[in-house]
Amino acid sequence: MGVKDELMAEQNYVLIQSWIAAPPDWVTIQLVPQLLDNLPAKLGRGEREAISLAASLQASLMILDDWEARQAALAQGLTVTGLLGVLFKAGTEGLLDFPNAIGRLQQTSFRASPILIQQFLDRYAQVMGQ
Repeated sequence: MGVKDELMAEQNYVLIQSWIAAPPDWVTIQLVPQLLDNLPAKLGRGEREAISLAASLQASLMILDDWEARQAALAQGLTVTGLLGVLFKAGTEGLLDFPNAIGRLQQTSFRASPILIQQFLDRYAQVMGQ
């Protein structure tokens, strides 16, 4: 519920709040059976709950962009990717136009190093033979 609560927080966009208030059928919101006690205290509630839930479910992949949360998840033996990795995979599988998706993402509050974004774009062009 921590992730849902964070998405409903006042500082987030209305579109996100509307989406999480009435999520699509493919979204499952689960309670965390038990928080891991060895996670860094500086992680937010949503991050601690998400990592704990992923560990309890023995999830095959976890999507995290925050560096400290990624490190904490890796320390739990979880496999981690970020939003850019998800978009890259979707682009290489023809599910979306990756360069367009990156352009649109850059018009939001999403933060990533310009170097990292360019590396993904270059890798995408190479994989797609462009």
